Amino acid sequence: MANKMKTMRRKLEEITRQHKDFSFTPSSTTNDEQVTDTRETSSAVEEALVVGRTGEKQKILASLSSENLTREITILPIYGFGGIGKTTLAKLVFGDAQFNDYSRVWVYVSQVFDLKKIGNSIISQVSNGDSYIIQNQMINKRLQELLAGRKILVVLDDMWRDRDNERQLEDLRAMLRVGEGSKVVVVVTTRDEAIAKELCTIEPHKLAPLTDDMCWTIIKQKSAFESKDCKEQLEHIGRCISMRCGGVALAAQSLGYMLRSMTFDEWKSVRDSDIWNVSATRDARSPQHKVLASLRLSYNSMPPYLKLCFGYCATFPKGYNIAKGGLIHQWISLGFIEPPSILSTWQLSENYVRQLLGLSFLQVLKSPSVSRYTIQALTLFFF
Repeated sequence: MANKMKTMRRKLEEITRQHKDFSFTPSSTTNDEQVTDTRETSSAVEEALVVGRTGEKQKILASLSSENLTREITILPIYGFGGIGKTTLAKLVFGDAQFNDYSRVWVYVSQVFDLKKIGNSIISQVSNGDSYIIQNQMINKRLQELLAGRKILVVLDDMWRDRDNERQLEDLRAMLRVGEGSKVVVVVTTRDEAIAKELCTIEPHKLAPLTDDMCWTIIKQKSAFESKDCKEQLEHIGRCISMRCGGVALAAQSLGYMLRSMTFDEWKSVRDSDIWNVSATRDARSPQHKVLASLRLSYNSMPPYLKLCFGYCATFPKGYNIAKGGLIHQWISLGFIEPPSILSTWQLSENYVRQLLGLSFLQVLKSPSVSRYTIQALTLFFF
């Protein structure tokens, strides 16, 4: 497997070099599908499975109630470390009936802050049509036209910024301020407390870690615990594992899915693994270390074929939208999918995608017509 990965990376590096040497540029007449970066929003079923965030959702909704929205634009950031559940909480707010009479827009910002992309994504979702305006002034004008006299809720998910451009947040705020008569509510999720405090118009919300009991509830959900034959013996082990999650929902989800197919002895091996003591961060007790250790355990437990397929996903840029069909075609053409005896090659590939989603190594993106995914950013620490 290692040799396959090295060969694949060499081929990709050669393609990139040739692209630069020959100065290829994207065709303006391409037929490739254009997709805005909008993640799946929450449904009633998803909300029923969310653990430990009801109180915080209600607190945010109270802050965004009509009597508190006296400005033409209200910006409330949710901040905290990666994997703690900021996006999940934003989804709960986004889908709440409190905003039924609002236009709702979801923009996945990612690590590349692109003001034009944000503006065009809002225009596309409000107007239900594609928007590729290239001048900031024209984007601002179009937003003012579209949003005049309207109420709109915008979620800007996973906000980062370029440290060399101090005007980015100021320009973003100016773009979203569309004039009197409109009511614009913006919820921002970010890991960066400085962004939260600089961008907010009302008190930002610092997301607290989950309790160990909440993490255990998530592990039970994901591991199909209630169907286990030895629940009494497993519960003590499972609760010990939940304490390793550091209050991070992502860690509990990944571990729970991994434990689903494991035996009693394997549950003990997870609990007693030395990986909990190997620090990938400065502080081995930090929540970020806990989530990385959890993801590392999930990665180590993958069969070789799944590691190979995931390793290929990690060659895409952070935040890149990966089309399911295209990804499967690439896996097959690179020889990652062994010819199966029962399932078709395509069915087996879809099974691999489901496993990576279950482990939280891939995340679902919402697109108009095709299934798309992005890689969980924290897993890139492995490469």
